[in-house]
Amino acid sequence: MAMGEFDLIKRYFSQSQFQTDDSVQLSIGDDCALVSVPEGYQLAITTDTMVENTHFLPTISAADLAYKAVATNLSDLAAMGAVPKWISLALTLPKIDKYWIADFSRSLLQILKNYNVTLIGGDTTKGALSITITAQGLIEKGRALCRHQAKVGDLIYVSGTLGDSSAGLQMLLSGKSAVNSDDEFLQQRHFRPIPRITLGRALMGIANAAIDISDGLISDLGHILNRSQCSAEIELSALPLSSALLSHHNRTQAELLALSGGEDYELCFTVSAENQAKFEERLKYLDVPCTCIGRTVAAKCGRFSLHFLREGEEVELAPLSGFDHFREEK
Repeated sequence: MAMGEFDLIKRYFSQSQFQTDDSVQLSIGDDCALVSVPEGYQLAITTDTMVENTHFLPTISAADLAYKAVATNLSDLAAMGAVPKWISLALTLPKIDKYWIADFSRSLLQILKNYNVTLIGGDTTKGALSITITAQGLIEKGRALCRHQAKVGDLIYVSGTLGDSSAGLQMLLSGKSAVNSDDEFLQQRHFRPIPRITLGRALMGIANAAIDISDGLISDLGHILNRSQCSAEIELSALPLSSALLSHHNRTQAELLALSGGEDYELCFTVSAENQAKFEERLKYLDVPCTCIGRTVAAKCGRFSLHFLREGEEVELAPLSGFDHFREEK
């Protein structure tokens, strides 16, 4: 007997398979989910869609796809300083492949368990493979990290290392298999980004502005600059580059990947000079490396721009940009 939509949901995405919390009054199986929000908190809500051949290769495993779909949404919550709580999943499938769905649901279950997140609803339909997730988290009222609050003179930080995911994707597109630990590291950075939830929480009350790096440092830092109406100076020699990245690319190539490559899902944030010592002290208790790569400066003539330095001297780079779904190809 062929499996229908509701059979698929019951077998692979039944609420009983996932941990729940007391805030969920009603979840899978009704027209809407019902959750309660504690007094003094706000909901942080984000939605992302991943489409085959646009956001992921057809060769990606079901397990990696499920992980990445969830992790990228949790990264958005991390950038706001929110605690992840619930997700809804809309899954579009070209056909029902029980082995693929079993691997997908197991991986989905595992990452939700790792971050204490509950699946509370969604939808399944037939069509080209795509995944849409709406993730919701809780944050204390008035304490969310936003893009529009950077101040002139802020120090600009990034977490982790940059350019790894883009380098891993280049390897996959070339058909190269991972043959050593550096190869494996870069490809795993593409398939399995780490949402910086703990760091996002630690930045509350310290950082002025924050964003996660999904479309590339230039593009995403640009969002902060435009919203905050300021410019920035970036010290190229300070960009955090992994040894794995540098084993595949020279310094110049690695810097370009760090600046314009996407899908690192690290956090980029600004901290005032007054809060720097406090942040550095708090950072000692987190297992997340963070690097100061520059500072915000006043915009000139109303133009919010990025300036690049090398050892303090301004340098010119060829025009760079991050990922944009609708940028016209030339």
